[in-house]
Amino acid sequence: MSEVKLSEKLAKIATEIEGLTVVEMAELSKYLEEKFGVSAMPVAQAAPAAGAAAGAPAEEKTTFTVVLSLAGENKLGVIKAVREILPNLGLMEAKKLVESAPKDLLTDVKKEQAEEAKKKVEAAGGKVELK
Repeated sequence: MSEVKLSEKLAKIATEIEGLTVVEMAELSKYLEEKFGVSAMPVAQAAPAAGAAAGAPAEEKTTFTVVLSLAGENKLGVIKAVREILPNLGLMEAKKLVESAPKDLLTDVKKEQAEEAKKKVEAAGGKVELK
């Protein structure tokens, strides 16, 4: 493509547009369509949709709550797993927690810690949800 020469005013506007996020570009496009009755070229319309899909992983959740949803048939094994995850709990507290499922085990923990806790409880026969 040949380079288009812009006036200083238009170059400044173009620079501002280049700095917009995909969402902001979509909003600007919609505004221009409504205000001036012009529609963006099909290529420009496809770009925000692709960018929005690519942007979704960037909003991945970073902290989780580990919820014991079901103790399962092997309550003793699940109690032991809960005590490994929460070593400050005594035997009776862990037993009460397991018997009162669904119950939060860990809150606002990193993904790795949440998945490790989930593996321990599920290996013991319990069911866990990550929220």
